[in-house]
Amino acid sequence: MVLMETGAFDVPGVAWTRVSDNLITVRRITAAIWLGIALLGSLALAIVFGSAVWIAPAVFAALLVWAFWLIPRQVHAIGYAELEDDLLIRKGVLQRNLTVVPYGRMQFVDVQAGPLTRRAGIAQVQLHTASSGTDASIPGLPEPEAARLRDRLTQAGEARLAGL
Repeated sequence: MVLMETGAFDVPGVAWTRVSDNLITVRRITAAIWLGIALLGSLALAIVFGSAVWIAPAVFAALLVWAFWLIPRQVHAIGYAELEDDLLIRKGVLQRNLTVVPYGRMQFVDVQAGPLTRRAGIAQVQLHTASSGTDASIPGLPEPEAARLRDRLTQAGEARLAGL
């Protein structure tokens, strides 16, 4: 567990757990695929149509460099903490977000993994609550930790609901 200090988003006495650095690789591969396709397409157009269109490949190349720089910072900003009654999830570099999910409000917990994330050995835990607007997900958890957290949250949610 790592204590991450962020001023207004710091919860006193809470030790935040970071997600796996494998998420950086997965997000960089995804960015390289999508921006790489756009870069190659715009490069082909620039070659065919001449110098006026060269700005597009330059923009896509700059976006790719910026994404590769930003992704590690975004991943290192993701953290979660299991408290007695709540799960805290913190995300964001530029736009920070602190989500507090009371265990008693959880309806169900999903664990999701696509082909790249499975290859990297990570998964995402998605919490579904009574509020449809709650973004309660934790990406980039090692698969054993995702399974442990799913079981822990399910047990905590059932215990809180049984007490109602």
